[in-house]
Amino acid sequence: MDFKKVYDLLVKKAMQKGRSKKEVDELIEWLTGYDEEMLKVCSAQSLTYAEFFQQAPAFNPYSKNIKGKICGVRIEDIEDEIMWKIRCLDKLVDELAKGKSVNTIIQKYQEEV
Repeated sequence: MDFKKVYDLLVKKAMQKGRSKKEVDELIEWLTGYDEEMLKVCSAQSLTYAEFFQQAPAFNPYSKNIKGKICGVRIEDIEDEIMWKIRCLDKLVDELAKGKSVNTIIQKYQEEV
């Protein structure tokens, strides 16, 4: 899938729950190491979703603390690295859409062992 298409869906999901594009961007930046300008470039390019994650500048080491179910699958049981990264981002955006603040989400995963 095209990164821009999935990105737009993530933003739409969050905005339908009263959250902002900026908050989604903050979570993406925390998880992947992309900054605001790099995200704009990625959205403008014809990058696949897999390429977006493969080219991530600095995938956050705390991402290993992201656990739970997303789409009925336990994140910690996913063996394919790209699919695991995709599901990590899905989990973060899900938590945002459920009303948690960006800071609460980030702190939760930075504190877990």
